[in-house]
Amino acid sequence: MIEGLYEAHLPVEDLEVSIHFYKKIGLKLAWRDEETAFFWIEENKSWVGLWEGKEYKTPYHPSLKHIAFRVTYENMKQAMAWLQSLQIEVVPFGGRTSIEPFVRPQQGNASVYFQDPDGNSLELMCPVEVPDAYKQMTDKLSLEEWEELLLR
Repeated sequence: MIEGLYEAHLPVEDLEVSIHFYKKIGLKLAWRDEETAFFWIEENKSWVGLWEGKEYKTPYHPSLKHIAFRVTYENMKQAMAWLQSLQIEVVPFGGRTSIEPFVRPQQGNASVYFQDPDGNSLELMCPVEVPDAYKQMTDKLSLEEWEELLLR
């Protein structure tokens, strides 16, 4: 029955500032009104709604202020350079101190994190094929460490 995620929503303080940011990361404006703007993530498949209002003050929690955008593994390898070219600061995840993309073998994915102007947590994420021998590994590995592990 369920085929994917159609929409997600984030609170923002200033819709104009947010519209500029989301266009900068390559999303296409689908429509807007005075307090809301929707951007296609995948045109006619999924979008993110930005809602201007005081809710942007809600303290961060991933269940409230987080979206992960799907990318390819090859694009994940270029994510740091791409974000830096857009003058977007990459931020560490959780208790990590490193900002570089990392692999979660146990979950079969890789991620890198950044924030929008309102502190909403944005993530670039891709699936990673994990050999059976590493599927129980809970360590988070940099892409370089991951690729070295696969060469062993």
